[in-house]
Amino acid sequence: MRTELKPTRLDRVFSRLDREPERPAHIDVPVMTRHRVVLFSSTLAFYLAIVWAVIITSWLVRLDWQIMFFRPYQQWPEIHAFLDYYVVLGQRGPTAVMVAAWLGWRSWRQHTLRPLLALGVSLLLLNITVGAAKLGMGRLGPHYATEIGSNEMWLGGDIFPSGHTANAVVTWGILAYLASTPRARRWLSALSAVTSLGVGLTTVYLGTHWLSDVLLGWAAGLLILLALPWFEPLISRAEAWIFSLRDAWRDRRTTAPAPAPAAAPAPAPAPVGTSTLRTPGEEAASVRDTGIAARAPHAPIVPLHLPSTPHLTRSERSPVTPLGHRRPPHADRMTRGTSSARPVAGG
Repeated sequence: MRTELKPTRLDRVFSRLDREPERPAHIDVPVMTRHRVVLFSSTLAFYLAIVWAVIITSWLVRLDWQIMFFRPYQQWPEIHAFLDYYVVLGQRGPTAVMVAAWLGWRSWRQHTLRPLLALGVSLLLLNITVGAAKLGMGRLGPHYATEIGSNEMWLGGDIFPSGHTANAVVTWGILAYLASTPRARRWLSALSAVTSLGVGLTTVYLGTHWLSDVLLGWAAGLLILLALPWFEPLISRAEAWIFSLRDAWRDRRTTAPAPAPAAAPAPAPAPVGTSTLRTPGEEAASVRDTGIAARAPHAPIVPLHLPSTPHLTRSERSPVTPLGHRRPPHADRMTRGTSSARPVAGG
């Protein structure tokens, strides 16, 4: 019986990713439509209304004090440990790292820097707008309130608007903003809204923010997401500039300068007083030597093979020295064993 392995869900996901080596063409960049302009204007009006209601110490400030005296962390202490971890979803450092890791992988798969650049622009706008509002209004939190019923404005605090809430709206909402399909955008929008709502209410439960701080934080984060289409041309130019730098760096690495050819050695000058006339054999040898010297330094030299000869034994080899005694014959020397021919000198 033949059994075949069925592909798992993870295998199907990776096979689909392998079919997307380039940037998908169906991803459209959001533009500032009339509907988005209306939403931006309405959110901005809500933002200004919250600020004005706190400045004039309206019913919203009285509601802040009533919730503060209610002390939710004492009413439901059993969920305190869980909410201490849940509020981390609104902290800028951990959430930025998690979302940047996902968007970085998506940028690598789709060969585009737009997700990371959009995240960077949104976080930059968040730091500028929310930070300026915090320092400008200087409101104190519930744990540092000085006078019951007051708005605690311009006293050196930094909690108005809520940074946790605004960061949760922007960081998780950017996933919905960068979604590639309308269905994914709807689901991610609902998920980011629930997450940011839970983070804001958690800060009220823990007593670190007023309720009005949370309302203003929601409005501040939503304003940044609605204003992102105005920065899309800047994101496109930054992406094109970064890619041009990358291409120029690659071109510098691939185009290396070619090495200069080695110069042929100059022939040695002839000694003074010698004749420059050469025989045909010497001329051919000189041409052959010059060609070998001018050959490229790394060109292989082909050895000359002599015709093979049969191997002879030592006794069969022809002598290479003349036969007889090695010393040349001298006329005044006598052979051993012969008497001298000199006359005997007598008396």
